[in-house]
Amino acid sequence: MISLRQLRYLEALATHLHFRRAADAVAVSQPALSMQIKELEAELGVKLVERQPNSVRLTREGEEIVTRARKILTDVRDLMDYAQQMSSPLAGPLRLGIIPSIAPYLLPRILPALTKSHPDLKLTIRETLTEPMTRELLAGDLDAMIIALPVHDPALSSEALFTDRFLLARQSCPDVDRQKRIKASELDTENMLLLEEGHCLRDQALNYCQNLPAPGKNTLGATSLATVMQMVAAGYGVTLLPEICAGVEVRDERVLLQRFADPQPARTVGLVWRKSSPRKQDFEALLETLRSIVTQL
Repeated sequence: MISLRQLRYLEALATHLHFRRAADAVAVSQPALSMQIKELEAELGVKLVERQPNSVRLTREGEEIVTRARKILTDVRDLMDYAQQMSSPLAGPLRLGIIPSIAPYLLPRILPALTKSHPDLKLTIRETLTEPMTRELLAGDLDAMIIALPVHDPALSSEALFTDRFLLARQSCPDVDRQKRIKASELDTENMLLLEEGHCLRDQALNYCQNLPAPGKNTLGATSLATVMQMVAAGYGVTLLPEICAGVEVRDERVLLQRFADPQPARTVGLVWRKSSPRKQDFEALLETLRSIVTQL
């Protein structure tokens, strides 16, 4: 009989494509994991992996079995989550993903409140980009995520948390009118500093500038807003900065922030989860707590 342990071991092996790393991931010895994979192959009557000196490759049959195994494991986790939330909402483990352009600015404000309001919550935070995070959510490796909306996958549900307006960050100069509202047509796109490709913040900035000349080839492909803001302070260009980040990222008197003319560019930040998840009560409790905090931002 196939066991859930064997499916977990197979999932780990498919993720790492290496017996030792897979064994470390599930906290067993390499021989024990290898034996379970062999027993699973014998039970199914198909070869799942091609064993190579320093790596592993899934067979065609193995790829299909892994896809089905992951769905089974997700269903099992959902079953356990359902039982957990029946006893007490927001108690026990919750794996929450959050994008880098929100995490450092929102987490310090929400974590103390969550700990106080839900002391039995065991929260695990995963900070990464939207695309890989969405894959992890759909695979059941995350329970929910906080990202910039909208989401387009029909398997996901979402609720808005707050609107985060964009500000123009530029080097401060004596002759700049600090009270002036900036129009999109006045943006210096030739010197627009952006995060590297893959960051939704970059896509949102480009979307706002879509009717303007394309950003110049010398645009910065930074991995953090801190780097972008140092470049702005040094006079290398301008950038669009989410308002939630301003208190942390703008501590240099060389940087000037200006608001845009209406309609101001903005992003909607929200909570996203799988429609199939049984943890609706947990997400409602989480939304209630988060909204009570963000209204004070």
